[in-house]
Amino acid sequence: MIGILVAGLYLLTPAPLVAQTTAPRLPPAPANPPAPSVQAPLDPGYAALIATCKTPPTAGGGRGPGGARGGARGAPPQGVRDYVVTDIPGVIAAGQRWAFIWQEAGNNGDGIVGTNDGGVLVAQNDRSKVVRLDRTGAPSVTYSDTHTGGGLSMSSRGNLFIVERGLRMKVEQLAPQRKVLADSYQGEPLDCVGAVINDLTADRRGGVYFTMGGLFHADSKGVVTRYGENLFTNGIILSPDEKTLYVTNVTTLAAFDVQPDGALINQREFVKLIGGGGDGSTIDSQGRIYVTTGAGVEVIGRDGQHLGVIPTPRGVISCAFGGQDKRTLFVLARGAQDAEGNEVANAAQVWSIQMIAQGYTGRAK
Repeated sequence: MIGILVAGLYLLTPAPLVAQTTAPRLPPAPANPPAPSVQAPLDPGYAALIATCKTPPTAGGGRGPGGARGGARGAPPQGVRDYVVTDIPGVIAAGQRWAFIWQEAGNNGDGIVGTNDGGVLVAQNDRSKVVRLDRTGAPSVTYSDTHTGGGLSMSSRGNLFIVERGLRMKVEQLAPQRKVLADSYQGEPLDCVGAVINDLTADRRGGVYFTMGGLFHADSKGVVTRYGENLFTNGIILSPDEKTLYVTNVTTLAAFDVQPDGALINQREFVKLIGGGGDGSTIDSQGRIYVTTGAGVEVIGRDGQHLGVIPTPRGVISCAFGGQDKRTLFVLARGAQDAEGNEVANAAQVWSIQMIAQGYTGRAK
């Protein structure tokens, strides 16, 4: 089963049926595939837009603290890899295996979120769509025209948000009704920040924290504030009680205290990551943080203790809990094999694994 908070009730539905432990090869590419959606820096209109900025971003990306890691994926995927899952007490049992769910060619996966039917939502950058995978892995399009949409996040109240990476980048609310939450910072387009908008976590007040080279908060009225010093951010997640915000900072995980109005204070290094640059993040019911890195999924205790690594069959981008009683961990992995068995770096896969730990049931992620 999978759980999601709806109208104050936590609903459970059947778990995914797929138990395939190896991925099939990608089908042959269509003869005339549609042109992919492009991120803002690749748009022909980008140079003209940033020329209007008071302080245009440099070619390297970014201005002020932060830089241009937003939307980056780091090193190329390493292909299929052997793995052995060892016991992490209270988190996962030794010997568990990942089950293959779905795959697609292209930069077509990011920011996964559990759904109330036992599947997941996947943002598709290249197609500007959001795809829902049901519990068998069958895909269907739930949202279109997402303007090169990337990471997804759903708040405890059921508000679903997406970061949109096309020219004139923005944060959009997709549900319960579609509307732009934020598209400017200090009176200028978000593009003037100089990085690609990357990931987000939705708060209970109707706003979101998002990463874009640095760390930002858009409140429920769309007012954007920047926080932090010397940050090169990527993945981001709120604690279950939303009193702490965690954000990856290259090879470390930083933490902030969240004030009642959403302001952030007390920036600190929470833990060092052992697998290189951190990407996506999620949490469980005990406040443990799960961060995708080159090593797989690193598990961090709420006290900052590094508890272990769940290795993965491929390099991974993002992660989220779902499944029976929210005890299944889903990951979005990078790469696949084509019909001839050649490695395709620009592809996405979804895998799942059975957990002892339970995801936080107060919100979808």
